[in-house]
Amino acid sequence: MVHLPRLARVGPQRLAFIQSQARSSLTPRFYATVSNPQTVIEKIVQKYAVDLPEGTKVRAGDYVMIKPEHVMTHDNTGPVISKFLSLSCSKLDNPRQPVFTLDHDVQNKSETNQNKYKKIEAFAKQHNVDFYPAGRGIGHQIIVEEGYAWPGKMVVASDSHSNHYGGVGCLGTAIVRTDAAGIWATGKFWWQIPRVVSVSLDGKLSPGVTGKDVIVALAGLFNKDEVLNAAIEFTGSGIEHLTIDERLTIANMTTEWGAVAGVFPIDKKLEEWYQGIFKKNELRRFLSHPATSALAPVPEPSDPTKSTPTHPRLNPERLEDAIANRPTADEGAQYAARLSLDLSTLVPHVSGPNSVKVATALPKLQETPIKINKAYLVSCTNSRASDIAAAADVLRGKKVAPGVEFYIAAASSRVQEDAEASGDWQALVDAGAKTLPAGCGPCIGLGVGLLEKGEVGISATNRNYKGRMGSPEALTYLASPAVVAASAAKGVICGPDSLDLDALPKYEHPKISIIEEASESAAASPAEVDEASLEPLLDGFPAYFEGPLLFAPQDNLTTDGMYPGKYTYQDDITPERQAEVVMENYDPEFAAIARDLRGQLPSAPESSTRPGAILLSGYNFGTGSSREQAATAIKNAGIPLVICGSFGDIFKRNSINNGLILVESPSLIKDMTERFAKDGARGQGSKDGKLTVVPEGWKIKVDTRRGGVTVSMGSEGEKTYPAAKVGRSVQELWVNGGLEGFIKASL
Repeated sequence: MVHLPRLARVGPQRLAFIQSQARSSLTPRFYATVSNPQTVIEKIVQKYAVDLPEGTKVRAGDYVMIKPEHVMTHDNTGPVISKFLSLSCSKLDNPRQPVFTLDHDVQNKSETNQNKYKKIEAFAKQHNVDFYPAGRGIGHQIIVEEGYAWPGKMVVASDSHSNHYGGVGCLGTAIVRTDAAGIWATGKFWWQIPRVVSVSLDGKLSPGVTGKDVIVALAGLFNKDEVLNAAIEFTGSGIEHLTIDERLTIANMTTEWGAVAGVFPIDKKLEEWYQGIFKKNELRRFLSHPATSALAPVPEPSDPTKSTPTHPRLNPERLEDAIANRPTADEGAQYAARLSLDLSTLVPHVSGPNSVKVATALPKLQETPIKINKAYLVSCTNSRASDIAAAADVLRGKKVAPGVEFYIAAASSRVQEDAEASGDWQALVDAGAKTLPAGCGPCIGLGVGLLEKGEVGISATNRNYKGRMGSPEALTYLASPAVVAASAAKGVICGPDSLDLDALPKYEHPKISIIEEASESAAASPAEVDEASLEPLLDGFPAYFEGPLLFAPQDNLTTDGMYPGKYTYQDDITPERQAEVVMENYDPEFAAIARDLRGQLPSAPESSTRPGAILLSGYNFGTGSSREQAATAIKNAGIPLVICGSFGDIFKRNSINNGLILVESPSLIKDMTERFAKDGARGQGSKDGKLTVVPEGWKIKVDTRRGGVTVSMGSEGEKTYPAAKVGRSVQELWVNGGLEGFIKASL
């Protein structure tokens, strides 16, 4: 059996199966053959991977260069433009690849914000980029609505909810701003293909239970990081019973569940959904007026006496091709884990307060009334026409409860047009709902209607993190549009009158299972690698990294622990100063320890070896904020390579973009923990009370061509552990001094 590499995951309490996944995660890369089949995720990546050796088929864990179909940026387009220009770039690699959508701060009418929007629009016009102005809608909705996200394609965005595109069978994942600038300049970015988890949705939902309840339950019940930084493939008999809008909701919130992507299959229901869109668009083209903005690529109305061009993306020919060439998993494709949920046992669920990892069955939650102050039907998660209709069905002929404010915003202007035409929008207004422009608004804590100190809110959005929608001293719950509307009418969290609690499945917890795990004994030692399978090295990239080791026995070590926030916005701080404060919030002695180890390095190392102290730590290393100084400070401290059980995804991107090599070796971390950590567990320092362990006389050697880490333990001998090879895409960035150097070298 082939055991796949994996990405960062785990929290402080890991399930036994997660630990077994870790031990089996990092065998050398395999090339897909008849006996080494691919998942759907791997097949989509295969189509978009560039610069691969001939005959190579990608696998989970591989580092690859990707040329995505599209890259979306929103209000953060401004900083991306600045980064693009700082790279001395003047021309986009492919003007049809980027898409700009202004959606986050659309309520902000200040001169500063309006000028920012004008500059973004001007850049779009200058470079012939598709541009959607403020008020047109939320970027993720537009990307699906306008056919940029498409079945079987890969589309990225500098926003964490790019997973949304998986609802239509498109692999969507998030990138950081520097990546976006790099794609504008070169057309491509690097990606480590995540481990792939299969999630089977079986059976059929009962009346009154929705797609929102599915993802709320999944995130709340599988809440031990089972899918952290994984790509999810949804399967199972229940999928055919889910509407496409429900699939979009579920895919959108796989972000909150911890995944980097969540993709539904391309099936007959999806095909019929697109056919319905084509018919609706043709009617809209016939009845509407031409677009007033030349920058927004909205098709002009049809003329019954003349032939008009079809939509450049939403057209039958393109759909026929997508259906004919849809990717399906090969028989025997390997998954890191298989989870399942029996939809027929699910009842409406509510998430929170202030955590998606807490999900409670609505019938149980209603036993003790929870009074609310505000309710929200906004965001890319649940503000499509079907969601507005569900809320309107609950509120027709009723009023929002006294003392409650109910805010609504359509996911796009197109959605609002449909809701107005059906009468659903007016029904909500008549009930007392307060309307907001199509955009993100309260979901991200911008604009009017935010939660105040001590208030309680219920929302159909995707995140209820503390302080996300207003005051950190407020409480936020998440639920379906119907439950949100019913709660707004009653003033307490509750289901709609039409929901027959007695008819619901009699399960407080739905049936879930983990039906496949990797063997605990897999990858206990590195596999033999023959000369033909060695990773080719670019000129200047070392065959080995070697040096003394430092061990920080800690899981979830945050970027703030690595580089304190008080230094983050000191733009003039030098590399030397970064080295002096590295890991200050974790261990004030760390910088001095690293400095001493630098002094022990050989003055004339072998040409094939890069000397340097090597840092070891636990799981989810680099969680927290996106500050890239967390990576550069470690590198500036003379540490060229870090070995962990797993890494936070954004930290991983920042590290590799800045030339810091990252290697995952769970079995090594397991042995280090048992040997040096207090009570054999990470999180309490070492057995002798130190936060950073430096075993005397020990050193580490990392083989970048074969994969594998050899630990020399002085008189105790040595032991070799499995680890992945360092792929070409990472090497390219390293030899060019990081992403910016790579981009400049590529131009």
